[in-house]
Amino acid sequence: MVARVRRLAGQKRVGHAGTLDPMATGVLPVLLGRATRLMDLIQSGQKTYIADIQLGVATETDDREGSRVSSADVPPLDGPVLEETLAGFTGDIQQTPPKYSALKVGGQRAYALARGGAAVTLAPRTVTIHALQLVDYSEASLRIQVTCSKGTYIRALARDIAVALGTVGHLSSLTRTRVGPFAIENAVAIDDPDLVVSDALLPASRALPDAPTFTASVDETRRLLNGQAIAVSGLQAECVWVYDPQDQLLCLATADSAQLKPHIAL
Repeated sequence: MVARVRRLAGQKRVGHAGTLDPMATGVLPVLLGRATRLMDLIQSGQKTYIADIQLGVATETDDREGSRVSSADVPPLDGPVLEETLAGFTGDIQQTPPKYSALKVGGQRAYALARGGAAVTLAPRTVTIHALQLVDYSEASLRIQVTCSKGTYIRALARDIAVALGTVGHLSSLTRTRVGPFAIENAVAIDDPDLVVSDALLPASRALPDAPTFTASVDETRRLLNGQAIAVSGLQAECVWVYDPQDQLLCLATADSAQLKPHIAL
């Protein structure tokens, strides 16, 4: 995706905020130029997905692209049972990532080791499920909406929900509908033949639309460009968009009611 945008935009400096598995679709923020410095900030935000879980069959990769490794009967499902099960997966939970993942084990990607036949053991880690709703279900499948923290594997969530229901399962489809403030309703399709990248660009400040702004004077602009803090009074925020007198974005800064310190130059 980055390579395609680079060609379309004629821009060498392009990055993305949040990897998607090959089978997944949906929102992928792409950053150009100095905005690539906001990559970590955007990736650290909450993400929302619509996920379909196929019950009764487990796969090697925990999604539909992997080979079948086991099967099990699916117990009768009903709304109350599903709601109660999903409630157990909200908040801070321990999750073991899939062995076919991009996490590194001994300096190598886990998926590369797994494909080579090596035994891969990944330690559980804490992730946060902010919201988990049942959208629909049938005899052997269910659709959920998940809002979660960075680092959450929806494939692993699908696998673990199936086990909690007394069976096995895998992720059959996945659509990411939101990354931080960027929603699928406002996304553009990369394969649109009429796509003009310049028309689709958003200002960097859209990454934190609720952050306060500050307009620096000429002297303050000079100091900030040199990486120096400036005096402020009454402004306190972890993130502040700072503009120069010509209303050009200078940087993302932090403010503690006494000083405003540049954090990310833009």
